[in-house]
Amino acid sequence: MYYRRKLLLGILEEFGGVLPHTNLQKILLLVTRKQSVKSFDFVPYKYGAFSFQANQDLSTLSKKDVIINMTKSRGSDWILNTDDVYFSSLRKEDQAAIKQTKNEIAGLSQRDLVKYTYVRYPYFATKSQIAGGLLTSEELGQVNNQKRSFNQPAFFTIGYEGISLETYLNKLIINDVKLLCDVRKNPLSMKYGFSKSQLNKACESVGISYKHIPQLGIDSAKRTDLKTMHDYNRLFDEYEKTTLVENHIQLEEIYKLKEKYKRIAITCFEKEPCMCHRSRVAEALKRLPAWDIAQKNL
Repeated sequence: MYYRRKLLLGILEEFGGVLPHTNLQKILLLVTRKQSVKSFDFVPYKYGAFSFQANQDLSTLSKKDVIINMTKSRGSDWILNTDDVYFSSLRKEDQAAIKQTKNEIAGLSQRDLVKYTYVRYPYFATKSQIAGGLLTSEELGQVNNQKRSFNQPAFFTIGYEGISLETYLNKLIINDVKLLCDVRKNPLSMKYGFSKSQLNKACESVGISYKHIPQLGIDSAKRTDLKTMHDYNRLFDEYEKTTLVENHIQLEEIYKLKEKYKRIAITCFEKEPCMCHRSRVAEALKRLPAWDIAQKNL
């Protein structure tokens, strides 16, 4: 079993075997902030800090009947459904982090726990739908200071290689990206969160629109024998002379989307733009007569 899943089960075990969904996410945030290497990343969500990966792991554990997802009239609980012991199998520092968190939030209601995380980590309250009813004007000011809003148009490229879905989304959020254009031919990924439907849903949940433009992608078969930078350049030179020419209308579509959304990004897999065809898309956009905004890789 993945260690991060043992951490979730260890938290449930230490907190008596039952935690509401919201509480578990907030407790997990507090625990992971104490880790030197964090087991989970988070995004600002409608009720504060939220980890898509943790939610997926909990769903998987539920399907395996290790935990039960119990729906109540108001919310849902995660219930431990095993006699196996997980807390004692955790690293000592993580055991200490869980115990410390348990002590610091002792006696807090769910409402107070949510507020506690908002005050300590105001960035994660920036998209909250309930912050106005929980925080003082001064505390709301701290949250508003964390919000990213820019008036000037901007264009970005971003790859998801080597980072979590949450880290990826935070890069978009802090740069106030309004639209993500996926330029993969086949937007499927073994990495959690980056297949088309998952990425679309995740983006929309944090207020970012998503659009797939498959015409600007490269067939995966053409990437199978890439070993050197020369191989990549040869592929991208061919791509520039064929695909980008044949699909010029899609470049013009991105221009129109830039006019509508002001701050947009194009995405593919590779971390380094030089290893990804999105760099050639970006260069082709620069050559459009009316393209007049700076470009940056995130």
